[in-house]
Amino acid sequence: MSQSRRLSAPLTTIFVLAGVGGLCWWGAREASDYIEKRSHDDVTLALSTSGQDWVQVSTDGLQVRLEGTAPSEVERFRAMTQATTAVDAARIVDAMTVAPTEVLTPPEFKIELLRDDDGISLIGLVPASTDRPELVSLLQHETAAPRIADLLESADYDVPDGWNDAMTFGIRAAQMATRAKISIKPGQVRVSAITDSRAEKGRLETALKRSRPERVELITEISAPRPVIAPFTMQFLIDEDGAHMNACAADNPEGQARILDAAVKAGLQGKPGCTLGLGSPSPNWAEAVVQSIGAVAELGLGAVTISDADIALTVPASVPEEQFTRIAGGLEQKLPPVFSLHATHNRASDAPEGPADFIAMLSEDDILSMHGRITDERMGEAVDSFSRSRFSSVNSTLRSDGEVPEGWTLRIIAGLEALDELASGTVEVTPELITLSGTSGHPDAAEQIAAGLGARLGAGARYNLSIRYDRWLDPALDLPDGEECVDRLNIILSESEIGFEPSKSTIAGDPGPTLARMSDAMVDCGEFQMEAGGHTDSQGSEGFNADLSRARAQTLVAAMKEAGIDVSNITARGYGESQPIASNDTEEGREENRRIEFRLMSPYPVRNEPLSSPIELNGITTATPRNPSGNVKFVPETGDTDEGIEFEGPQLPQITIAPVASGMVPATVGVSEEFQTMKEREENMRIPVQTPDETTPRPSPRPEEAEQANAEENAEEEQDGTE
Repeated sequence: MSQSRRLSAPLTTIFVLAGVGGLCWWGAREASDYIEKRSHDDVTLALSTSGQDWVQVSTDGLQVRLEGTAPSEVERFRAMTQATTAVDAARIVDAMTVAPTEVLTPPEFKIELLRDDDGISLIGLVPASTDRPELVSLLQHETAAPRIADLLESADYDVPDGWNDAMTFGIRAAQMATRAKISIKPGQVRVSAITDSRAEKGRLETALKRSRPERVELITEISAPRPVIAPFTMQFLIDEDGAHMNACAADNPEGQARILDAAVKAGLQGKPGCTLGLGSPSPNWAEAVVQSIGAVAELGLGAVTISDADIALTVPASVPEEQFTRIAGGLEQKLPPVFSLHATHNRASDAPEGPADFIAMLSEDDILSMHGRITDERMGEAVDSFSRSRFSSVNSTLRSDGEVPEGWTLRIIAGLEALDELASGTVEVTPELITLSGTSGHPDAAEQIAAGLGARLGAGARYNLSIRYDRWLDPALDLPDGEECVDRLNIILSESEIGFEPSKSTIAGDPGPTLARMSDAMVDCGEFQMEAGGHTDSQGSEGFNADLSRARAQTLVAAMKEAGIDVSNITARGYGESQPIASNDTEEGREENRRIEFRLMSPYPVRNEPLSSPIELNGITTATPRNPSGNVKFVPETGDTDEGIEFEGPQLPQITIAPVASGMVPATVGVSEEFQTMKEREENMRIPVQTPDETTPRPSPRPEEAEQANAEENAEEEQDGTE
């Protein structure tokens, strides 16, 4: 019994220990599975939340194994970091690999250099080996820019081929172009610039091409301001050879496109051109041109010329009269305000002679062109002589016709006298009517011309006047011309020069008094295109002097603007040391060379407003000329006339106008009492031609001719004495 008890006790112990061990093993296993599962779930959740789905997670006890191929080293590091947020970093086994990466391509190196009056800005990416402070210093020295902003970034890569040549050329281009965007790439430089004139545009393009290195590609986009066109002109014609456009001007790109489109639709071949410019007489210039071209196209044959607001339509005889009248009338109705139409229908050479006619056209340059019929050759000479006494140049194609009515030459003289009152225009004379149109600087020119026609022709002559007033031609306003405006400014600068700090564009001292004088001088001068040209002495490099002179000219123009002066038509340009007026060997000479001069770019003012509508005046002349202004002109006083002096040539009837102050009105004198008949007055115009003979008095010899004659006479006497 006791023995069996002794045997059961160990067995019980063994079973108990085995049970406890089994329970411990089972508990440990369950705990391990729980820890592994929990760690796997936590790490997987952390990785999937951060988008690292490419990571494969496995657990072995407390260890967490991360496997998979990372897109990059950065992604692998991010996965490790994210896993440590779920379990301790010591438990993580990194078995991840990184996908092989392609060879990194170098970045695109590029510099955008922006230059204007305020300075230079550098934007872009350059190699790390670029000495940026040296680059800024070089630009400062070469361009004299007041400010240089370095906004460049760098990357540590090899310098690409063509970069250094492009950089050197880009800096040179920045020195040449004052308002530009310069894009620098390896082997390529693109220059987008704005110049002050078409001539400056050509000079810049030529200089850039000459400076371009052989291995650098140059791309230029250079623009220039529109020129002033005076008069604003368009000429379009259709003949047997087709459509032609001999001249064309437009005031904006939209109008240019409309004009060219109308010309092409009218049959113009090729690629026509139309110059963009300033000086349009009306904002509706393109509409007037399009309607005029359309009228010629509808006629099929003819020519139209537009000069400012005057339109001349000429149609050959082959076009039926009914068609000409209908289309010309329609064109006149379609034209915008300000524009006036003068339509002419030529007569066939074999057609019967119609009424006599005479047409004279006066250009803005005082050149007169005449064609039509005249009484005979001697009357033609009289008209030609009279014209040359009034106009600077005369072109005449008059032909003799004995069938013209009586007094025809007198009507022509009256028409030319009326045309002489205008700055430019056209006069047409027929037996029934005198038609005059053009531009004048006198507000009451129409009434004065009507009075002049009455003084020359007497009562009963019909006239049709269309005179446009231009204030720039008005002598009463005493407006300065462009040369006078420039002279005013240059005189002021020569008397009270505006100084600058040495080697800088900063004004030294107080420029107020000088700017005040310049402001007074610029009254009525703001519409002229002028250039402020800066000049320096020869000290310093050529490029630095050019930029310094330009910067100083720009500073002066900016100061004028701040002083309230209209500088919208003033540009600044630097000439550097290229135009000295004195020797640079002395301090006095260098001082004279450091200057700013104004130069006139165009003698024609820029029109900021359209031309006014013409003044229309139709009527019949009276015997005595009218005095619309109320002032008396050319009234000879008693005793002041030259008695006993005979005059040859056209004789005007003596017309006495009582002074306004006297309050007296002269009695009306009948035409038959005051005037000769038209035929009698025309005969008085015939200038007799006399042939000199021995009895004709001759002028005394000039002093030098008398001395020479005496010397020759003395020489002959001495020779006779010697013999």
